[in-house]
Amino acid sequence: MTKNELVAAVADRLDSTKTAAAAAVEATFDVIAAALKKGDDVKLIGFGSFSVVKRAAREGRNPRTGKPVKIKASKAPKFTPGKALKQMVNR
Repeated sequence: MTKNELVAAVADRLDSTKTAAAAAVEATFDVIAAALKKGDDVKLIGFGSFSVVKRAAREGRNPRTGKPVKIKASKAPKFTPGKALKQMVNR
């Protein structure tokens, strides 16, 4: 499902315009991203939780030359599905 398809589905479910649904979807994504940027977790009971994981600096290899390459430490978003979502998918 693409973002446009998600907006269309939300508009149909709410019996609303696509413009209003797009604003709601975009606002939701913005709020989640802002919380993660601050280092907060976002927990949606029954759906799942978003968090930030820290990746340590490590050494990798250039696949073409085989030479060692230093990879900097970084942060990455992580999503963990909730129990209700897992059950819904497995029905």
